[in-house]
Amino acid sequence: MHESGEDYIETIYILKKRNGSVRSIDVANELGFSRPSVSRAVGILKDQGLLVVEGNGDLVLTEEGLKTAKAVYAKHTNLTKFLMLTAGVSEEIAEEDACRIEHIISPETFKGIKKYLKNNGKIEE
Repeated sequence: MHESGEDYIETIYILKKRNGSVRSIDVANELGFSRPSVSRAVGILKDQGLLVVEGNGDLVLTEEGLKTAKAVYAKHTNLTKFLMLTAGVSEEIAEEDACRIEHIISPETFKGIKKYLKNNGKIEE
């Protein structure tokens, strides 16, 4: 999955947790993207079987979409914690950097970061 797809899936997951339901306009507002851009991305995610659009316009992650979103979200939150803990940067900077790193980090390196966080009681599953 491309970086932008991961960002959309993660955003839908976060908005669902925060608001209970998600519509395309919510995603557009959260990411600062245009409605047509979000509409195109939603179509791609639908084609990939990661989400469905209900009759009322709600975006609902499929089982596979939810699995993907949780993995991306866990990567993001754990990287944020790791950067704050080890580099001593602010949460804001750690969030921004984690967002970039989460798309390129190798599974081996992320596994090592999770082990470090677990050993320090800071893991987010």
